[in-house]
Amino acid sequence: MTDTGPAPRSGASPGTGTRQAGSGADDGLGTGPENEALAIAERARSCDGVAALSSGPFGTVATYLPGRRVAGVSVNDRTVEIAIVATMDRPLPETADEVRRAVSDLAGERRVDVRIADIRIDDIRVDDIVEGP
Repeated sequence: MTDTGPAPRSGASPGTGTRQAGSGADDGLGTGPENEALAIAERARSCDGVAALSSGPFGTVATYLPGRRVAGVSVNDRTVEIAIVATMDRPLPETADEVRRAVSDLAGERRVDVRIADIRIDDIRVDDIVEGP
């Protein structure tokens, strides 16, 4: 008999490390990665300094659900990736740290990566940034 290594964790697709529908911990909205991704997105959006979530320039930061997708959150067995559009109300590292803390209980033992995908500057005019001749 050939040893093929450890069996995939419950709910994981063999060889992918990606969760399948119906697996995952209870996150307060029900069970499964569908609700997990939605809960993570909701918590991240509620943090100070977060204007929105972003799927990134190529749309790669997303969780695909039946009939929809959660932009800005990608969840698998090893990591939770969150891509945000930040405001300049506070230092960017503080915003990223707050997002990480806000979702840490939902992430469990997984690493949480927060990507600043863009910055929204609402109250600054271009003339204030670029000096004229």
